[in-house]
Amino acid sequence: MEGKVIAISGGASGIGLATAKILASRGAKLSLADWNEEALKDAVKGFKSSEILTTKLDVRSSQDVDQWIAKTVEHFSRLDGAANCAGVFGKHAKNEPLAHVSNEQWDTAIGINLTGLMYCVRAELQQFEKKGTGGSIVNVASVAGLLGLPGSAAYTASKHGVVGMTRAAAKEYGPKGIRINAVAPGAIYTPLMLQSQEINNAGKEYPPFASLGRHGLPDEVANMIVFLLGPESSYASGAVFTIDGAWNC
Repeated sequence: MEGKVIAISGGASGIGLATAKILASRGAKLSLADWNEEALKDAVKGFKSSEILTTKLDVRSSQDVDQWIAKTVEHFSRLDGAANCAGVFGKHAKNEPLAHVSNEQWDTAIGINLTGLMYCVRAELQQFEKKGTGGSIVNVASVAGLLGLPGSAAYTASKHGVVGMTRAAAKEYGPKGIRINAVAPGAIYTPLMLQSQEINNAGKEYPPFASLGRHGLPDEVANMIVFLLGPESSYASGAVFTIDGAWNC
């Protein structure tokens, strides 16, 4: 990944930040975006300033997403790959049956997890097409994109959408040498998971859902994302890779 330019949304914490750290350790140049500007500033203190660009971003704004990707290319003169990690669960997807889901809960989950991710993928694809030399995109879906999670209809619907969009786009852009994959994490110990526990489980830790008997760690997902962004996965496209400790199998 030496010298490769990678854009990462949701880069201030969790899976996005873990991905950024691994990529930076392998010589990549990074464009990190997140809605939480202060967290983003804190997150990148250990990075070389010449090899990182940070942007405050709400992925629900297509104009802002387009500007972020354009700024990335202007700054680094290229874009080689992207990891779309921005997402919500926690307070924006309280565990409630569908009949009691508010418009705000639904719109927030779909707006960030699906529509916002689409804006990112679209902007990235447009840059890859201009360059004409291919590229790799990894979208963060969820095990909820492969099954039904009761009490989480909005989140589940958004992640099913990510899986479907990833597969369709991979077929559309394969002829242009652009690979698009998704990862489907299970229960991963991230700030989003802590938010969800606080709201829905009175702050108590969720019991492990996985056969491995524990929650996953952000690095365990990030390692797969980095693999999919790199040359070792050159024939992988349109796939959804589960990292869930044998939860959904």
